[in-house]
Amino acid sequence: MVNISVFASGSGTNFQSIVNYFSGHEHIRINLLLSNRSGAAVLERAKKANIDRIVFTRDDLFSTGKVLDILKSYNTHFIVLAGFLWKIPDNIIKAYPDKIVNIHPALLPKYGGKGMYGMRVHEAVISSGEKYSGITIHIVNEEYDRGSIVSQHTCDVDPDDTPQSLAERIHKLEHYWYPRVIEKLVEFDS
Repeated sequence: MVNISVFASGSGTNFQSIVNYFSGHEHIRINLLLSNRSGAAVLERAKKANIDRIVFTRDDLFSTGKVLDILKSYNTHFIVLAGFLWKIPDNIIKAYPDKIVNIHPALLPKYGGKGMYGMRVHEAVISSGEKYSGITIHIVNEEYDRGSIVSQHTCDVDPDDTPQSLAERIHKLEHYWYPRVIEKLVEFDS
């Protein structure tokens, strides 16, 4: 069984789509949710799905090595970022080379990097007059949104789009594609 640990900070809609997709999977299991926010709604989603959840601090991630120890204690094989905004530290990247994946709500390399998340991305896409947007699923490395691109999926940017209306279409792409791409990555690696 391949154990996947998920990092998330927010409401957890991507986490939920991943949990739903892998529920009852023969070879892949979501066995841990890690969050840096004690009030994040994603924690309740994990509780309802009977998935262990751990809240950690900045020091736990960046200074003490506690988060890496937790990942190892859960026999983590693969890490998924699902709405997690902190940069993953080098010790975890080195422990899980090419086994950490992230999703970004735009077509990288455009509209990525530190500070480019959520509605900020959709606002930038619309204000730049882009005709297309979409999602990018990529391997995590030492730089924000710079890892190898695994998969991209597009949608139109309509002339009357608002950041919210574009975000709704992007979420549909995320919820459909992210679990399927994760499955292919894990199965390819196994």
